[in-house]
Amino acid sequence: QVQLVESGGGLVQAGGSLRLSCAASGTIFSVNGMGWYRQAPGKQHELVAAITSGGMTQYLNSVKDRFTISRDNAKNTVYLQMNSLKPEDTAVYVCNAYRIVGNEELHYWGQGTQVTVSS
Repeated sequence: QVQLVESGGGLVQAGGSLRLSCAASGTIFSVNGMGWYRQAPGKQHELVAAITSGGMTQYLNSVKDRFTISRDNAKNTVYLQMNSLKPEDTAVYVCNAYRIVGNEELHYWGQGTQVTVSS
């Protein structure tokens, strides 16, 4: 099992910045990757950014050049630095971790943190 605890959400004006943190505990040695998803009202759940255990990253097109995902292995924590925030970034951001066990991909989720960007 992997437990995830997020922090760092809040209210910010357009153009501002926030940094989200996700601290992992439990069977973290076998985590293959971590990432951030978001869910806005009336919109589909979408992957915002992800980072593998090897450090490879991927981003949603609309956040490239504005958001940066990183990890601190010593602290078992993943960060999402969000700059130049836009009102359309408003959503609940949820941390995700996954493990590949045999042929299965197991996913773990945090409780979510609200990010609200005012215009």
